[in-house]
Parts: sequence; structure tokens; C-alpha cells
Amino acid sequence: MKPFNLKSKALITVCVLLAMMTLTGCWDIRDINHRTLPVVLGISTVEDDQYKVFLKIPEPVEGSMEVKIVSGTGKTISHAVDVISRNMETSVDLLHVKVIMIERKTAEKGMKDIIAGFMRSREVSPKALVTICDQNMDEFFSILSESKNLKGTNMFDYFEKNAGWNPEIALTRIWEVYRSIHSYTRDVAIPLIVTGETTTYEQAGSAVIKNGKMVEQISNDETLLFNAFNNESTHGQIEVLNHASVMIIGNSMDHHTDLTDKQPVLKSRINLKVVVLETRGKTSSAMIKKELSHLLSSRFSSMLAKLQESEADILGLGQLYRTKIDRKELKNWRSIYYPNLKSDIQFQIDIQNEGYLRTT
Repeated sequence: MKPFNLKSKALITVCVLLAMMTLTGCWDIRDINHRTLPVVLGISTVEDDQYKVFLKIPEPVEGSMEVKIVSGTGKTISHAVDVISRNMETSVDLLHVKVIMIERKTAEKGMKDIIAGFMRSREVSPKALVTICDQNMDEFFSILSESKNLKGTNMFDYFEKNAGWNPEIALTRIWEVYRSIHSYTRDVAIPLIVTGETTTYEQAGSAVIKNGKMVEQISNDETLLFNAFNNESTHGQIEVLNHASVMIIGNSMDHHTDLTDKQPVLKSRINLKVVVLETRGKTSSAMIKKELSHLLSSRFSSMLAKLQESEADILGLGQLYRTKIDRKELKNWRSIYYPNLKSDIQFQIDIQNEGYLRTT
């Protein structure tokens, strides 16, 4: 065996050094103190088809959390974010964005490019919530910046089920909007938000989105029914004419579908469990059930007629007919089948606390 000489040691040392140079290591990792982590990203369009982007950034200051709002304009959203990052002392990281807010006029023009860009770039989580600003976005963020109650995550808390969420608020994420754009049988509803007079935010109903474009608007009460129909949590209060107010605590549904000569027929039974919160005057469980069933049936029929006219299927009724319609015909669901759908929606009310009601 040949002796292990100095020349061999030098060769091994050179090889090791060369191998180490090929390792990436963590040379491009920025410390968290050098990164800006916005939680809200606002988008509007300005002249020359440019985007104006707003970032709501929480900043910890001496044991409290303050908020800074910055904005920038660019030919694309990424370009606008780069403009903001270029003028800041830290790097902007969008991975922690929780809420995407789009101005109404932009939503009415169409959001296909915006949503597709988010899905393609992966800079923003596809689970981020989407909302629409029902006022001028410059005005919206200007009012927020002057608010004394503004906190770093209060908009996200507005939609958080463990915080301020209410069943009259639709919950729609980026991936759901993207799915609806490429679906023949499912559209989405997105909450409409404005600044409140006595509260930070105020719900103005929900925007009906078809093929990535806002085509209609539903009220808060109709949004509650939309959530109930989609098996979303239904702990919401409903006023029942002049006799009582009740709260929905659970729901289930049964559907029967039929299709004859391109005429879809839907018979649905929606079972609601409710508790009575207040009563006014002499009333009974039978009276409350009758009035509540009439109120909800009327409200649901009005909402469905509005949706059929706009050819937007946010209830996903087309999903019930996918096995009954030829796949080549599914592309015509919104334009031919859906507007001609005949429905019979019945509400079955089950009052859980009848002991508190007079039965006479």
C-alpha cells in the first residue's frame, strides 16, 4: 500500500472545498426583522389599466401592535408590490397575507387575471380570504389609517369563526374563486365590506361572482340562507315578523332532482333547528313555525329568482345535475338549464326550547 502523502491530502482538501462551494446553504435567507409581513392586500385599478396595491402591515411597537398602510402602482400586481418593497427598508413577503380585498369596480370588470396570477405565482396562500370593497379603496384605507381602533389583524378577525365572524358573512377563498372560474356548475359569493360609522367595518351584503366577474348582489339576510344551503355554520339570528326572534342552531337538507326535456326540477327540504330568543305578546310554537317558514321561503325564492336572472349558480345547484346532463352539455348549464329550473323549497322548523312558549 502506498503511503498517504501530502499531495493526496491536498487533493482531498481541494475536492472538499469545491463540494462545499456547490452547497446553497442559507445565504439568501432574510431575518424576520428584515421582512415586512402584510396581512391585508388591497387591489384597485387606475388609469392606463394599472393596478394600485395597498398593504396593511402590523408593526409591534413597545408592547402594542400598530398598523401601517402603504401603497404602490404598477402594470401588474407583482410590479406594484416591487415598487412598494423598493421604497421600504425591509423586504415585502406576501406569504402571510390573510385577506385579499378587491375594489368593486375592478370586480365588475373581471378578476380572472388577478386570481390566476395568485394561483400561478404562489406568493399568496390560496387559502387567503377574498372580499370586495364597496367604496373607493383610497377612501377606505384613508379612513382606516385614521381609526383609533385599528389593529394589525382586526380584518382577519372579522372573518375568523373564533372571533368576529357571523353567518351573514360569506367565506370565500382564492382557490374557490379560481375553481368557480373554471367550473360550469358552481359560482361563488364574496362579502362586500365598507368602513363603518361606529364600527371599523360594515357588511354591505355579498357580491355574486360568475366567471370571475361580479354580476349581482345579495343582501345580508340572503347571505345567511346561502351559507345555510351550503352547510356553513348557521348560528344566526332571524326576526320572525312581529311575534318572536329566533336563532338557527343547526340545519340539514334533502334534495330530489328531475330532468325532463332540458327542464330541471328541484324539490328541496331544508330542516332547521332553532331556539326562541324573544317573544312579543301571545304566541305559540305553531305560529312561530308558520311565520318563520313563510319568511324563509319567500326570501329564498326571491334570492333564487335573482340568481337565475343573472345566470350565476352560487348555490351549486348544477352539481346536483352533473350525473343527469351529458358532459358536453354541462357548459350550457348556466345559460339554458339553470334559468329554466323549477324549484319547490320547503323549510321544516324544529323549535328546541318549546318549554318557554305558550301552547295555547
